[in-house]
Amino acid sequence: MGKFEKEAKDLLAAIGGKENVSAVTHCATRMRFVLADENKADVKKIEGISTVKGTFTNAGQFQVIIGNDVPIFYNDFTAVSGIEGVSKEAAKAAAKSNQNPVQRVMTMLAEIFTPIIPAIIVGGLILGFRNILEGVQIQALGQKVIDGVAQFAKDGEPVYNTIVDVSKFWSGVNHFLWLPGEAIFHFLPVGIVWSVTRKMGTSQILGIVLGICLVSPQLLNAYAVAGTPASEIAKNWVWDFGFFTVNRIGYQAQVIPALLAGLSLSYLEIFWRKRIPEVVSMIFVPFLSLLPAVILAHTVLGPIGWTLGQWLSTIVLAGLTGPVKWLFGAVFGALYAPFVITGLHHMTNAIDSQLVADAGGTALWPMIALSNIAQGSAVLAYYWMNRSNEREAQIALPATISAYLGVTEPALFGVNVKYIYPFVAGMIGSSIAGLLSVTFNVTANAIGVGGLPGILSIQARYMLPFAGIMLVAIVIPFILTMIFRRLGLFTKAEGDTVAPQVEALTEIKEAAPLADLVEIVSPLTGQVKELSQALDPVFAQGVMGQGVVIEPSTGELIAPVDGVVSVLFPTKHAVGIVSDNGVEMLMHIGMDTVNLEGNGFEAHVAQGDTVKAGDKLISFDMNVIQKAGYITETPVIITNQDKYQANELGQLPRSIKSGDSLIIATRI
Repeated sequence: MGKFEKEAKDLLAAIGGKENVSAVTHCATRMRFVLADENKADVKKIEGISTVKGTFTNAGQFQVIIGNDVPIFYNDFTAVSGIEGVSKEAAKAAAKSNQNPVQRVMTMLAEIFTPIIPAIIVGGLILGFRNILEGVQIQALGQKVIDGVAQFAKDGEPVYNTIVDVSKFWSGVNHFLWLPGEAIFHFLPVGIVWSVTRKMGTSQILGIVLGICLVSPQLLNAYAVAGTPASEIAKNWVWDFGFFTVNRIGYQAQVIPALLAGLSLSYLEIFWRKRIPEVVSMIFVPFLSLLPAVILAHTVLGPIGWTLGQWLSTIVLAGLTGPVKWLFGAVFGALYAPFVITGLHHMTNAIDSQLVADAGGTALWPMIALSNIAQGSAVLAYYWMNRSNEREAQIALPATISAYLGVTEPALFGVNVKYIYPFVAGMIGSSIAGLLSVTFNVTANAIGVGGLPGILSIQARYMLPFAGIMLVAIVIPFILTMIFRRLGLFTKAEGDTVAPQVEALTEIKEAAPLADLVEIVSPLTGQVKELSQALDPVFAQGVMGQGVVIEPSTGELIAPVDGVVSVLFPTKHAVGIVSDNGVEMLMHIGMDTVNLEGNGFEAHVAQGDTVKAGDKLISFDMNVIQKAGYITETPVIITNQDKYQANELGQLPRSIKSGDSLIIATRI
């Protein structure tokens, strides 16, 4: 009888039986199932099994956290179920059948935008700050005067100075910050096309070049297109080939054209790689991939994006002026955030300008500000629920501030789209706020600052109702986000996108005599941080045990204690040790490094070897890991946390050398 035969049988029954399992595999800490019907899995019963530490669903896979014993559990499960396990890649392929088209699109967007999140967050904060400096009129600063003439709005209301109008210093700061702000958002397509090629495994430098071709200064800036007459575009902004012309238009801050262009480039490169001999591929593959992609971007893909934008603008105008404007308010409120994702929201500026000219104000801009607030409140709720996770907090809190200041890209791509349920909560809150906004005829004097400062753009007689609607946009998404998380609605597993995937053979060593205090030295030289900053949530949340995470500066892992090597994974990227004093430890080099299949790793010990603190365990090539697109951060954890607690030594984060004191394991 296997060690976990009973638990394996219980899991098989609770998961819906053999006929409900399309595929099964395992990694370092969890069983990974592709289920025919996830509704048949009884999560409560599964989590009641003694060996199960938790469950979640991610990317079409139902994952059951087991811990270090997962290889033994997996063997017992396949024995009692009669189900043959598959490779991790085969399981991923099978899991796609459990994802609907919307989930696949969301997953793709998240994977593409994850590498550029830091830049988006910085840009969002910069633009939000600039909005305050140059967009907020402050009555205390006095009425604005130009060439000795006091300025008035069309409705006769005085126009007051902004901060940049009265302060030379802040005017200079605002002007300077324009540079990084423009670099991040105007040239966002460069980052997007690069990220697409990175994800597709094609030439990233070609992606960068294609992105530049979408935003070159030789093109009419995308922000200026709406205000440029078609006759001027036809005359001055075209490539003239004699019998036909192509519009010379840029796609600054546009997402759909960049995505389509990047995909076309990648698929072209993949196509030509298969057909052109390797000896001449360096010459012909880049040329036959890049040039057609540039042509497609400016003749087909870009114009499609603009056409979609024009259609949406027409719908918006008709909705605002039609007999069912209340319905339009609800629909537009819900859909504005998805418009931001596609970059099509820029077309709303033309509608706003027309409404200001025709009616002396715009009812569209208030809904945009409310949508920003709603998405910001959803991120705020996510931050509140994850405030103890420093890594998540570092993304969520700046994204919240940025959204409340009117720039939602960091919130959308950094959190909401990635985890889905905050995005849905924000859309619902924005929908309700949009309905209320048009019901109360809330109107803005002109395009102003989005987010919370947007109230300063609202016509005075509508400020009070708008303040109440702002409260709705704050409270409802916040509450709904927490409810969705609690009920598991619209949720996908937070993190785990870079969780380790391993195949391992482990043995259980009889417990050694326990000591009250055990000193653990650092197995690596580098930067040591709190475990909560680990990218893998199973490590970060302490499911596997307590300890720290180290960002190594050299590629040598040593033994942190005297003991026996209890686990050495075949891919040599993770090793477990049971100390002579009874402390059980696991060290996992990098995230997703199992995919390297041992390339770049050299083991100096074998499973079952006795080692002393300081002995070499594994050498690894950091360049190989990083060039493959993986990170090198290494969790160092105590896995028998029921017997020992980890007390970190020194202030974190800090630099450390291998062999220095790292943790004191205290017997519980």
